[in-house]
Amino acid sequence: MQFRTLELFCRVADQRSFSKAAADSGLTQSAVSQAISGLEESIGASLIDRSSRPLGLTEAGEIYLCGVRDVIRQYKELEQRVRFRGERLTGSVTVGAIYSVGLSYMPEATKVFETQHPDVKVRTEFGSSQRVVQMVLDGGVEFGLVSFPRTTKTLGCIPWQSEPMRLVCSADHPLAKRTEVSASELSGMEMVGFERGLVLRQAIDQCLKRAGISVVTQMEFDNADSMVRAIQANRGLGIVPEAAVRRETANGTIRVVACPEIQLVRPLGIIFRRSSTLSRAAIELGSLLLGREMEPELRTKSEAAKADRKKNQSKDRAVSVVA
Repeated sequence: MQFRTLELFCRVADQRSFSKAAADSGLTQSAVSQAISGLEESIGASLIDRSSRPLGLTEAGEIYLCGVRDVIRQYKELEQRVRFRGERLTGSVTVGAIYSVGLSYMPEATKVFETQHPDVKVRTEFGSSQRVVQMVLDGGVEFGLVSFPRTTKTLGCIPWQSEPMRLVCSADHPLAKRTEVSASELSGMEMVGFERGLVLRQAIDQCLKRAGISVVTQMEFDNADSMVRAIQANRGLGIVPEAAVRRETANGTIRVVACPEIQLVRPLGIIFRRSSTLSRAAIELGSLLLGREMEPELRTKSEAAKADRKKNQSKDRAVSVVA
């Protein structure tokens, strides 16, 4: 089995879409679909649930994804040790992250990275999405980890993963003993929510509206960690990123309740300033987070930006001539 196919499978699983995975990989949708079908045929199991939108993983797919991520991580670590056997990284890397992403992913990533590169110190600066964007633009951090990332004239973006959103409640909530509820049962209930101005809150509201669910938002917060604390303390109910409640669901203080009408993911991405050059340590940390080489994607984004600038300059000259 080609290593490239395993990476494609992870991208399809993260993006929940063949077309998005194809775009990120520089391939056609048909090529990606054929590669995944070939993978499924070779191992004799269906991995992708193609009946849902966005795509989901089968039970076998979930198990396979977990194992494949370990294989890719181990291979990347081996590759890095060989590549940099004569080069010892030193210095520091500062990363900006929204609270839920930083708290969910950076502690483990930092531990692994600093074990691999003991002479590099990793620091995480937390803030809202707007704050992280500003930190990247100001050069206070080398790159940022945000949800719903956007490419702009000054910012580049590398898609990372699509994180499922889950309906959760405290262990004392009336729904805590339920494994599944219908949309009609949720209507009229009080919920803890994100602040209205956040893109994630807007996405949640749209999802609830499509499902015909009308709720009463009793408290609003600008980050998932505060939401989780409020749900625990107030016998609450809310929709939060899956990774933000892993510890709480494991110890039983938060319960996940399935609702077939609520199918929502939030895209996560790495943003960076187009005009700057990332340090080697930052690129290696980004590669560790992505589970794939970051540098080729930085080059691709940079080349695309240059092409856009040339295109705009040509348009400006054309307008000038006409004028």
